[in-house]
Formats: sequence, structure tokens, C-alpha cells
Amino acid sequence: MSEANAPKPQPGKPSGNQKRKMRSASRLYAVQALYQMEQSGTPVDKVRREFLEFRFGAVVDEDGTEMLDGDVSLFSQVLEEALRWQAKVDQMTDRALVAKWPIARIDPVLRALFRAAGAELVATDTPPKVVIVEYVDVAVAFYPDGKEAKFVNAVLDHMAREAKPEAF
Repeated sequence: MSEANAPKPQPGKPSGNQKRKMRSASRLYAVQALYQMEQSGTPVDKVRREFLEFRFGAVVDEDGTEMLDGDVSLFSQVLEEALRWQAKVDQMTDRALVAKWPIARIDPVLRALFRAAGAELVATDTPPKVVIVEYVDVAVAFYPDGKEAKFVNAVLDHMAREAKPEAF
């Protein structure tokens, strides 16, 4: 199909690539929200409202850099499922970690990331390989110069094989 004949996105409707970026942004926001909830003790409804009102699509600096809009339903689902399945996900994470490093001892950002990813593995139909790739990208966003992305990949691979062995 030539470019002239290619379907054009309808105004107000995101393209497939925009939807993917919105879903990725929602995962990053979910990790931030879970971290904020753990650190401040703020209830999920208040944190969700703050993110939806002040972070999704917000302009973050003088040069007009904008945060991506997120997929609101995915963001909300990940938050709710992370809270609902936290004990199970934390146990899965503990089994994936070295015995000397229980989940309570790891960096709180990584803990939030494992909870968000674990929620998607346990409670959604998202393919495990997609969950792993997406949350490794989130790790890179938080730790661009570190080895955390490889660590996250290894832990999530272990968790995914436990949660959905049929996918491997």
C-alpha cells in the first residue's frame, strides 16, 4: 500500500505506535506511583488521582518537554493488581532473588518495579516476554548507567517462568 493510500490516524485517536508508547509510559508511572505509596504511605486513590491530574501529559520544564499521556486503564489495573497480589508477587520475587537478598533489602524503586511487573504476570493476559521487555526498559529509565537492567531481566525471567510456565 502506498503512503498516499495508507490509512491515516483519525484525529483524537492514537496510532498503534502511540498506544504502545502510552502503555509503556503507564508502566513507568505505575512504578513511580507504587514507590510513592510505599515511601509516603499515601493511599492508592490519592496517588492515582495525583498521577492522572498532574503527571499524565504534564509539561515538566521550561523548554516545553512533555511527559507522555498514559493508558489510564492499564495504569489503574497495574496499581490495583500490584496491591491485590503484593504478597504473592513478593514471594515470587524472593524466590527469584539470592537468599541473602530478600525483597525487603533491595532498592525500593526495584521493589516497586517487581511488584508492578509481577502484577502483570499474575493478573493479566500480557505475554510474559512483553512484560519482561517493558519493565527492563523501565529499569533503564531509572538506572541508565547501572547493571540494574540485567538484574531486572534475570529476576523477571524467573518470575515469569513461575507465573506462566506454559509461555516458555
